Amino acid sequence: MSLKKIAELAGTSVSTVSRVLNSPEHVCNKPGLAERIWKIAQSQHYLPNAAARSLRLGAPANTEHFTVDIFLTRFDSMDKDPFFLELFQHLKEDLLQRDCLLGKVLNSLEIIESNDSSFSAGPIPYKPTQQIITEKAKYPLAFISQKPNTGLIVLGKCPKEFLPLLKKRYAHIVGIDRNPTEYEYDEVICNGMIAAEMAVEHLISLGHRDIAYIGDCTYETRYIGYYQALIRHKLPLNYTRIYPTDQSREEGFRTMTALLASSQRPTAIFCANDCTALGVVDALKRTKKRGYSPSIISIDNIKDSQKTTPMLTTIDIPKKEMGRLALTLLLDRKNGYHQENVRLELPCHLIERESCTYAP
Repeated sequence: MSLKKIAELAGTSVSTVSRVLNSPEHVCNKPGLAERIWKIAQSQHYLPNAAARSLRLGAPANTEHFTVDIFLTRFDSMDKDPFFLELFQHLKEDLLQRDCLLGKVLNSLEIIESNDSSFSAGPIPYKPTQQIITEKAKYPLAFISQKPNTGLIVLGKCPKEFLPLLKKRYAHIVGIDRNPTEYEYDEVICNGMIAAEMAVEHLISLGHRDIAYIGDCTYETRYIGYYQALIRHKLPLNYTRIYPTDQSREEGFRTMTALLASSQRPTAIFCANDCTALGVVDALKRTKKRGYSPSIISIDNIKDSQKTTPMLTTIDIPKKEMGRLALTLLLDRKNGYHQENVRLELPCHLIERESCTYAP
């Protein structure tokens, strides 16, 4: 499969295809284009440069390179989650360097494959979690074939209902998230509770006492870290200052727009991720409430957090190191070097910028 053929199928130029496949950190101007190029390359069995180079240097022609599938748990596309998109770009670079192939990028609707014992049978339509639960009898685990020489990296919080399906399909699994599991598989985490506590502690150190939370509240460590920091400083947990969202830019904008319409507004806002905070900043710019400029802090330190005005104060999550260590764990388990489920926890760091100031 040539780059020219992939370019034709993707409807783009050969140079764009080359940049996407050989420079994993390259970001296309057109949303979804990079993802489409990778899918076409995978479906046509394109061999990345690193793997092809190993063949030229003398590896047997029938060498089967280790393939890594990706399960994106929260959204149906990388474009909707900038944090995992940036992590994924680093991960693709590591895959190339270690002569591994990128397999399928799956979302939660694409987790069940054919109940035929033959792996060559194509995937059946993906189904939501509740449908999976009700159809267990129709797709018994005993008939789900295991993927040969393939591992899985789970990006985000994995629904418990999926675990039996994943473990039956993949012999090697590692997760990357801010929420630790109960040692259900190997995982690399940067604890969201610690990151949230660090963020709220910073706001409190600036004199803020009325601090709102915008983000997920369902079994979410960042929400737990938020209220634990308040309790530690004997500050009341005001439920009218808690705004549950799906942690998207659109939800951040909608929530902040509603908050601005109220007469009682907080002096500071903690957003569970940068994406939500970007929406909050968008709403503040659009509305321009005279005399109201709350301090805003978030978590992730994605690239766009430096492009806002003011630039976002955020908690850095080490995306590149998390991806690299996840692949290391995956290959270590594949080679039989460890049996127990392992958790590697990396530290987070405060990145002070312009969006946080002293309380009025």
